[in-house]
Amino acid sequence: MHLPSQAGALAGIRVLDLSRILGGPYCGQILGDHGADVLKVEPPGGDDTRTWGPPFRDGVASYYHGLNRNKRIQHLDLTTAEHRERLLALVAEADVLIENFKTGTMERWGIGQAELSRRFPRLVWCRVTGFGSDGPLGALPGYDAAVQAMTGIMSINGEADGGPLRVGLPVVDMVTGMNAALGVLMALQERERSGRGQLVEAALYDSGLALLHPHAANWFMDGRTPRRTGNAHPNIYPYDALRTGTDPVFVAVGNDRQFAAFCRVIGMPELAADADYATAGARSANRDALKAALEARMAALDGRALVEDLMAAGVPAAPVLDVEAALRHPHTAHRGMVVEMEGGWRGLGSPIKLDRTPASYRHVPLTPGDRFAPRD
Repeated sequence: MHLPSQAGALAGIRVLDLSRILGGPYCGQILGDHGADVLKVEPPGGDDTRTWGPPFRDGVASYYHGLNRNKRIQHLDLTTAEHRERLLALVAEADVLIENFKTGTMERWGIGQAELSRRFPRLVWCRVTGFGSDGPLGALPGYDAAVQAMTGIMSINGEADGGPLRVGLPVVDMVTGMNAALGVLMALQERERSGRGQLVEAALYDSGLALLHPHAANWFMDGRTPRRTGNAHPNIYPYDALRTGTDPVFVAVGNDRQFAAFCRVIGMPELAADADYATAGARSANRDALKAALEARMAALDGRALVEDLMAAGVPAAPVLDVEAALRHPHTAHRGMVVEMEGGWRGLGSPIKLDRTPASYRHVPLTPGDRFAPRD
């Protein structure tokens, strides 16, 4: 078996992906996009996310398709000795193993991290968990929305006068996958010096807490419990979605110069000299009155035209687009963020851009494979 040439940054790295659901598979896809040879091992019934739909294609949900390209798939029943031996043969050839089994599961099968790291000392073992393996919550299962609730994310998301709200995408799971991939790369780099692998652990709980900037930084400094601010930034203003005569516009003013330019564009240059709004701190403290004044003026303006005028003046601004409009935007195509593969498969491209060794898209989801490719 010989696969097409892999010129990615991780060409020659072999990854055994035993994970399911989102965080682990996303980590494996990141590594695969950048040239790693990824073999995904699923239980006989497949990854749970195959059923997370609709929509479905040939009985497999879009959710699964979005996380499992650039991998080749096989099914092993690791409760059987025969299939564990087949897995061990793959581990012997792997550089990285990714798993998110419940704590103790692989140990009961005799293929836990301590045992396999003793047998294969160069192996980088990446464990994705909900809360880590020990501690007050250690070994408990974790799901994105529950961790959003527990780490304070829901408490600061939503309208100021509304209740806590889940972020509308699995942000904790995805950031955990990114952290796992980052940890794997660090461990591979360190292995170049020491010749030894190590355990990389990425927990949803840790990742959720790590997302709390600037709310955690604010609390550490003043001790006030952060509150929901809707679309507005808790520290600076105007950094908010503002109504116009047509579509709402998101304005992201980060400094006094940008605020002065914003005021000139909307025809209210005097606001920039008003003591209540002249500095970032003053604008943040007087945000309610400022928002009312801005929206009263912007009610006479066309939102799309205003965005163009603001961007031309150096003021960060954007239309509020739905998902379809974002995916169809010309800049999305220019950045290579929608990719199409054989059989009409389409998905999001890699956001990591390297000029000499760019990401590549070699295997559609569900491509079978039972061995690593020979190294060149």
